[in-house]
Amino acid sequence: MRDDNGLNAMMTGLGRNARAAAKVLAAASSEAKNAALSAAASALRTRRDEILSANRRDVAEAEQRSLSGALLDRLVLNEARVESMARGLDEIAALPDPVGQEIARWSRPNGLDIARVRVPLGVIGIIYESRPNVTSDAGALCLKAGNAAILRGGSESFHSARAIMDCLQEGLRRAGLPAESLQLVPTTDRAAVGILLKMTEFIDVIVPRGGRSLIERVTEESRIPLFQHLDGINHTYVQASADLAMAREIVLNAKMRRTGVCGATETLLIDRAAADSHMAPLVRDLLEAGCEVRGDGAVQAVDRRVCAAAEEDWATEYLDAIISVRLVDGLDDAIDHIERFGSHHTDAIVTGDPASAEAFLARVDSAIVLVNASTQFADGGEFGMGAEIGISTGKLHARGPVGVEQLTSFKYLVRGAGQVRP
Repeated sequence: MRDDNGLNAMMTGLGRNARAAAKVLAAASSEAKNAALSAAASALRTRRDEILSANRRDVAEAEQRSLSGALLDRLVLNEARVESMARGLDEIAALPDPVGQEIARWSRPNGLDIARVRVPLGVIGIIYESRPNVTSDAGALCLKAGNAAILRGGSESFHSARAIMDCLQEGLRRAGLPAESLQLVPTTDRAAVGILLKMTEFIDVIVPRGGRSLIERVTEESRIPLFQHLDGINHTYVQASADLAMAREIVLNAKMRRTGVCGATETLLIDRAAADSHMAPLVRDLLEAGCEVRGDGAVQAVDRRVCAAAEEDWATEYLDAIISVRLVDGLDDAIDHIERFGSHHTDAIVTGDPASAEAFLARVDSAIVLVNASTQFADGGEFGMGAEIGISTGKLHARGPVGVEQLTSFKYLVRGAGQVRP
């Protein structure tokens, strides 16, 4: 029988500790925050075997629960991925500190001096699934931006996340900062998520990162503002003017580099004018790479291995080696398809026509729009942000990769010399 009172008390304790730590972090020096990040990176490296052992336990349990291949790919850690987490912390430490950064400054005719400066958001609640590296990335970004954070990972990565959080807290202690600056919800009870979403006294922003069911639940239940991360129903549109060799390389990478990441292309749109020259090579590259292709009638005619696409395929985030492919009648038709079926996450055009490239950039209403590049670049690390908590598909405050700057707000500092308002 679940102890709801005990669960509520535990979550309230996390909230109180986070709020107290946030006050310390808001005034912490850049040197102290960077020292904590560097020490945490060192801990990840020296405690690598502990982390991998915890991860093996998670993977074994996930396999018993028959998790999908995409979720298992996100869950598995190896030496390279642990090193990548540590390197990410080092890169975040090397970023400029956004706190106190002056965004703008001006003077009024009455002599008032007004400055707009960055300040921490306060306490951030982060709810995520599968990927244990989110524990490291999200915690580090929050810390760099002067925020405390309460992280609630998925049950499938519970042991890995705890081992990683131990390293982050070790770094905080070694730098003389409160270990409670970063906390992991120490239970897999789903009721903890519901409590977290209502902790308005302690939490300033919620960042959900996961599948549709998680996002829908958080959106429906949260009483706290959200940085919303919706499905990555991403498109690559290949125009007739595209260099075929470039298009083949981009499309294969955009779909198959890692199929389980949110930046993976899920739908390939091919210009009808390029059907004879581009369609067969693009489709066969995908099939030969082990990707299931679901296409309209014209695409099916290219290769008997192509399955018929259903209407719901155009609005599906597969996160797997599956892609839907469709012929479109030029740029306008491609943009109309993206607007109808896309999730405003990441979309790309492959083209040799500069005017079409600029039109695509201007008219596609997505957080990330690319020309002649793979959608797999939808990642804060690839944008030079060190890492990111997620790709925000909303339009308020933060959009696209949520990195250090996006985890700050701002306030106005007004300096006068005795002015009063007439």
